[in-house]
Amino acid sequence: MRISVVDNGHRGRARLYVWMLDKLGGGAPDVIKTLMHRPEFFGRYASRSGQQVMRGPSPWSIGDRELFAAYTSRLNQCPF
Repeated sequence: MRISVVDNGHRGRARLYVWMLDKLGGGAPDVIKTLMHRPEFFGRYASRSGQQVMRGPSPWSIGDRELFAAYTSRLNQCPF
């Protein structure tokens, strides 16, 4: 289920950013739209934890982690 507000319910800078990605970059990815919709509720925390997982200390290199993420996205039929 997808709520339409994630596609067009952004405010302020987020609205401008999503609009620019739509017009200039071929469309804003859904994950960006979701993170920017209500950053104080979800986006800010999800972004921080994502950065920590992908860039924080780990026995795996950053490249390995990016490859794991791309492979998982592919398995889930999600463009990455």
